[in-house]
Amino acid sequence: MNTMIKGEDSEEVEIDLEDSSDSDEFDNGEEPETLWRAHPSLEEEEDVHTSTMVEISDTKPLINVRDPRGINDCLKVTFEDVIAEPVSLRSGDRVWIWSHALFEVSRVWIYRVVTILLAIPISIISGLLFAILSCLHIWIVGPCSHCVLIGAHWLQSLWSIVLGIVVRPFFSSAGRCCGGFSVHLAKE
Repeated sequence: MNTMIKGEDSEEVEIDLEDSSDSDEFDNGEEPETLWRAHPSLEEEEDVHTSTMVEISDTKPLINVRDPRGINDCLKVTFEDVIAEPVSLRSGDRVWIWSHALFEVSRVWIYRVVTILLAIPISIISGLLFAILSCLHIWIVGPCSHCVLIGAHWLQSLWSIVLGIVVRPFFSSAGRCCGGFSVHLAKE
């Protein structure tokens, strides 16, 4: 049984609702390909019109690669990561296929709705926070730390002298004294 559903771009997407146990097509050990997930065609990607401002933008490459450093690799959750049936207990194939489809659709659309509600305010708050922290670091923390380092240069020189005269010889002689010891383990 095949069902035709209109997709987002008013394309028809075919969903196969047949029981996989009824067909002998996949006796060669290969997994059947899911038909409910439509792949975007190359024509759709080429027809995207952008303004000249977007074309010269440095953020344009980030539209397709949104996590280039793999910060959120732990969030790559699929249906198989959440729901799994053991071999001894199985629901009907139609239930499994529809559950899989509904999981993916609800996960994607609920994420989109939540990001519409939260992404812009959180982005503004994060941008404001990082701008304040950057300003504080550039104009207060950096100059103050340089002033302290300049003012405490004599202390740094004194500390290196103390380390060279007292601490280094002590640990060097302790290492030579303890270097003569050896431990032998014997079985009884």
